[in-house]
Amino acid sequence: MIFKCNLQNFPDLPEWLRFTQRHPFDNGFLYGTPTSPGKSIIEIYAINKRSYETARHILVIKIVPEKILPYQAEFFIELREIEKVLPSSVQDEIQSDLQKLWGTKALEIVNITNALDRGGRVPLPLAGHFEGVYVKVGSEQYFSECLLRVLTPEHTKQCSAKDKGGKDKIWSGCLFCNIPSNCITWCKTELFDLSKEKPAPPAPTMGPGILEDVMEFNPPESPPSRDYFPDYIVTVIVPLILAIILCLILGYVMFGRREGMIQLHHHHTIHDNTDELRGMAANRGVPPPLSTLPMFNSRTGERAMPLQSDSPSIPLIMAQESLELTLFLYYYLIILLVQPTTDQI
Repeated sequence: MIFKCNLQNFPDLPEWLRFTQRHPFDNGFLYGTPTSPGKSIIEIYAINKRSYETARHILVIKIVPEKILPYQAEFFIELREIEKVLPSSVQDEIQSDLQKLWGTKALEIVNITNALDRGGRVPLPLAGHFEGVYVKVGSEQYFSECLLRVLTPEHTKQCSAKDKGGKDKIWSGCLFCNIPSNCITWCKTELFDLSKEKPAPPAPTMGPGILEDVMEFNPPESPPSRDYFPDYIVTVIVPLILAIILCLILGYVMFGRREGMIQLHHHHTIHDNTDELRGMAANRGVPPPLSTLPMFNSRTGERAMPLQSDSPSIPLIMAQESLELTLFLYYYLIILLVQPTTDQI
């Protein structure tokens, strides 16, 4: 099954809501924490990849204002992935460990975020490599002693040493994870004290609403004219000069050097000899030999009528006769082109 989710009349989900499904055989999860009250109507489409049947479901999420927990903390779980943390049983295990760390039962999970959505790197597709998950919890009770150590300068130095190749140090008495995959990374732990209200930004100073009197505005003049002659030289003149130089070099090699003259002499000699042989063959006053006539039998000297065929191709003859005819024709043409006539001698 493949699930597709979107906000009604919109192509995507709200910015605070996310959907994940690794494989068609896995469950899909909608997760997120709204930031403002309101109402969201989510359309969910389920597609059966085997039968291609489709089902549609409407999910209405009503968001009401709620009291914000004053003390919140965000933890990074390195050996987890988002779809493994979203089931309620795993959330209960993580919440139980954080309750021991915080020292109170009044602890609630505020938000769960995939590390990739926070700028994390995609892990290698190997065993032991995970994406990581950020879990944010809140409580009305103040932070415990273990959590307050995150704010100390010593903790900052240890995290700086870890960035240079060190290990994440765990203080004695602050390890409460029963399952190794639920252990947190202390150097990525952050505390948020929302009990202290942030000072409001200063109100803008109201002016008279009239701009100050300045000098007369002078619009900029038209851009200066550009000289395109250098571009013309680079684009046209330079390639033309190079072409002329190459032609001169080639002409010098062919007409001014001994090697070139020899090649030209050989070329003219071959051309003249060819014309002479053709003229000698054309001036012979004898009828053309029978071997040049179509369908000539070299054994009997008789000509055969061409076979009638509907095909536009030449009629077929025996392979042996065709081979003999071809050899005889080549032999006669060689004699015709090489041996001069008696009158010419």
